[in-house]
Amino acid sequence: MHKRSLIARRLFSDAIHRRDDGLTTPPGIIRHDDIAYGQDPLQRLDVYRPDHSAGKLPVIINVHGGGWVQGTKEDYQYYTMSLAAEGFAVVNFSYRLAPDFHHPAQLEDINEVVRWVLANADTEGFDLSHIFGIGDSAGAHLLSLYACICTNPSYAACYDFRVPEGFVPTALILNSGLYFMTRKGGVDRLSLLFMDDFLPFHGTEEEFRLITPLNFINEAFPPTLIMTSGNDFLRNHAPVLSAKLLQEGVQHTMLYFPEEPHVFHLDIRKSVALRCKGRETEFLRSFL
Repeated sequence: MHKRSLIARRLFSDAIHRRDDGLTTPPGIIRHDDIAYGQDPLQRLDVYRPDHSAGKLPVIINVHGGGWVQGTKEDYQYYTMSLAAEGFAVVNFSYRLAPDFHHPAQLEDINEVVRWVLANADTEGFDLSHIFGIGDSAGAHLLSLYACICTNPSYAACYDFRVPEGFVPTALILNSGLYFMTRKGGVDRLSLLFMDDFLPFHGTEEEFRLITPLNFINEAFPPTLIMTSGNDFLRNHAPVLSAKLLQEGVQHTMLYFPEEPHVFHLDIRKSVALRCKGRETEFLRSFL
């Protein structure tokens, strides 16, 4: 493994520990942990749901961030349980990371999670007519690419795996993500370094074209909420994505928090994170 990925994982883990230190599973949440959705030991998911809800619940699939080289479901458990408390069944999963697993392994894992959700709707109480996706940072990038695969047949043909027939997420929330990739602008230096680990050939022109969602979004892309913030180093990506969705006639809205840093919404002890969650879950409920 590249030294930079090891350093990034260590720093990321330390930051998550500081953010979540002292948090515990909140009362009223049922959790089913460490369920296999694939053969690799890393392909594991948790399901969280409120214990007071009977019957089938709308589903949120969370795609974690971490620059494609770091992050686990454990890093997102408290944030995603806070979403479950709003009346959703939340699927929080780990995916295979670069540089051990290059693109498109991460997209394949999202697809396997979707297949697992569809296959386990009765036992887990999933409402398959309402399956939402939430992603942040690199997770927002991966989720937007997966939505392109679901809605653009010519793009889907670039991959060996196939999405379940007819599946399209009901709506997406893309937090602090990146949506256009070039070596000559638009991508920060740190993301470029991680892309070198993420991409099999370390960033050829064709690889950058294929991982740029803006190249493949069409009118069938799901309704989307885009969130960014004033101190988010990826903030310039949000208005460009919004312009593309507007051009294609895709229903969408934007949230902007002027004083906040990258992925501030994950720190659920902050009042501004709770306000953000409130706006985002309100958006999802508009589709119920």
